[in-house]
Amino acid sequence: MNRPAENISVGSCVFQFKVDYERSKQIPVGMAFYSDIVSAGGHLWRVKFFPRGELEADQEDSKPCMAHRRRFVQTLEIMEDKDSSDCWGWGQFIQGTILEKGYLTEGHVTFVFSIMIIDDNCVLVPPSDIGTHLGRLLDHADGTDVSFIVDHETFHAHRAVLAARSPVFRAEPMSEATMPSITLHDITPATFKVMLRFIYTDELPLEDELEDSSTEMFQNLLAAADRYSLDRLKIVCAQKLWDKVSVDTVATILAWAEIYNCQELKNRCIDFFVVE
Repeated sequence: MNRPAENISVGSCVFQFKVDYERSKQIPVGMAFYSDIVSAGGHLWRVKFFPRGELEADQEDSKPCMAHRRRFVQTLEIMEDKDSSDCWGWGQFIQGTILEKGYLTEGHVTFVFSIMIIDDNCVLVPPSDIGTHLGRLLDHADGTDVSFIVDHETFHAHRAVLAARSPVFRAEPMSEATMPSITLHDITPATFKVMLRFIYTDELPLEDELEDSSTEMFQNLLAAADRYSLDRLKIVCAQKLWDKVSVDTVATILAWAEIYNCQELKNRCIDFFVVE
């Protein structure tokens, strides 16, 4: 049974606020810098930053606070039900000497802010479990109407599911509706098994459930995703390969990204070369 809804996130954002530190030291106490306005959870927000503090007593400390930008007055349950103000923050956030010693880059300091809007007054909707049900359909071979032979191993599937998920399956190997069995030569059984599972569930098996979680396995899966136009699987494989990247492997992974048309992975590899 589902528990009552608690702390449901209805919106969030992360943004950076870059400050010219030398300039900030020249302004008087009580004067603030403002960040750009950002949107999160249907509201507008910005950072109000007092480099020398808001009051004389704070002048050794840098004080940022989060301002809620609104066009009309309304009751807001923000930051522990403090609905009497539209600005919240820290009186003494960080000492200027600490900021200078550890956080300056080319005369600037960059703050990173994360905003999350919470709503605890809603009905909890469980996550979709359609992938679980379709996975069971695959496991039990209920109503299968096509089979694939891959290096002497047979896999049973449903034409409708494959056609809905892959335009290549719809147009090529299953174009003959009367063909009950199709032989594939461009993929290994292990790779096809994982790809078929992803087609039904939109997820990869857990790492400890994979027969092989090596870089080569994800390269083969990336190739299959490109071959059968499974774009989301391609991105998932790109992330897996990126997790394993190193100085020794980045050139090879970049070559795979080129071959299998994965621009996201290619960009990451190029950035890696630039940094290194």
